[in-house]
Amino acid sequence: MSAPQRFSGVLTPVITPFNEDLSPDSAKFIQQCRWMLSQNVGLSIFGTNSEANSLTVEEKLDLLDCLIDAGIDPLKLMPGTGCCALGDSVRMTAHAVKRGCGGVLMLPPFYYKGVSDEGLYRNFAEIIERVGSTDLRVYLYHIPPVAQVGLSHDLIERLVKAYPETVVGVKDSSGDWDNTEGMIKRGWDDFRVLAGSETFLLQNMRAGGAGCISATANVNPAAINTLYENWEAADADDQQAALDEIREVFQAFPMIPALKAASAHYSGVSSWATVRPPLVELTAAQSAELIANLKNRAFDMPGLAEAASA
Repeated sequence: MSAPQRFSGVLTPVITPFNEDLSPDSAKFIQQCRWMLSQNVGLSIFGTNSEANSLTVEEKLDLLDCLIDAGIDPLKLMPGTGCCALGDSVRMTAHAVKRGCGGVLMLPPFYYKGVSDEGLYRNFAEIIERVGSTDLRVYLYHIPPVAQVGLSHDLIERLVKAYPETVVGVKDSSGDWDNTEGMIKRGWDDFRVLAGSETFLLQNMRAGGAGCISATANVNPAAINTLYENWEAADADDQQAALDEIREVFQAFPMIPALKAASAHYSGVSSWATVRPPLVELTAAQSAELIANLKNRAFDMPGLAEAASA
């Protein structure tokens, strides 16, 4: 098996479906991922919007195996494997490599705050060394608004220099375009800078970035991918504005429950609205407002209902 190619394009932090008892619904997860692939986006499972840190390591390993055993191409998968416990990160990452995943998205250990670049470097280096595979491709996950532990440009550069064939990209969910652009301008060889929202997709592509990993790619994947593929088109700014309008509809509500409420509506499967505590689902009034706002913009999720019933 040849080494994985580096990711570019649009990836989705796939929302995780739950049964009534709050256990993961693997059958529905497989259906959802197949629909995402039909929309020409990659699968960044176990990301923030996947409620990944509300899942156990065992649950995530089982879901990963279910996807691959069901025929999902592992090279399309970028599972989140960064945990607070070093051993959990190693276990998750090693299993992803063993199953042939195209890469992993790695949070820093986020419980302790104010940690040094040296400490973070040692964490990532230890994981890489313990996994010990030339097939490992790490995409660092910078999301200080949530994790409260960020990744400095100097830290990233140190990791890239130490592991140039392993640390190959970053998802920047800082919400700070200057930070994202600064990463691109560092000019690390073939290093893939993925914006953390389609809000920055056009800017990212024009600056030399590689695409985005976005929450709303769960609900608007084809349109986001169309801009990625046609970012040099004459109407690219209009496409970006249209994406921003839909994003703003979802951002008016708690994002994960809103994504799930929309998925429940457009799939016709009400259980999609279920979230794990401490999150709570949208109220009936909120859901109605969300769907009304989407309908006012002629929004749809084509093929989702058919995928859900397959």
